[in-house]
Amino acid sequence: FQAEVNRLMDIIINSLYTDKQVFLRELVSNAADALEKARFHSVQDDSFLGDTKDLEVKIEHDPEGKTISITDTGVGMSKADLINNLGTVAKSGTTNFLEAMAEGADTNLIGQFGVGFYSAFLVADKVTVTSKCNDDP
Repeated sequence: FQAEVNRLMDIIINSLYTDKQVFLRELVSNAADALEKARFHSVQDDSFLGDTKDLEVKIEHDPEGKTISITDTGVGMSKADLINNLGTVAKSGTTNFLEAMAEGADTNLIGQFGVGFYSAFLVADKVTVTSKCNDDP
């Protein structure tokens, strides 16, 4: 696992992202995906959104705390989803991405493999993910 993470970070830092600010695009894209999933579920189930009728992405910057917060009202991940999708490189699609890169794939395929989240580590030593899933108790 650690070897894969090291390979991934090397590729991210040295190949994919020549501009560190691209992390923001990647994280906002993930938030937009969560909104689309919420929109899809709300079409099938009128009660899915509950009191939240406005689907939105908010970006807040705290210069003193040196933090950027990206908040969305889309579909959240359960604890199991977080562990499986963010905590396990193979589940995030990263292994497939590394294999495709080794075979000479176009780097424009980044978003198809789930490595965008890891781009946050280009600018941060610590990344905190907070999520709420409607399926959680």
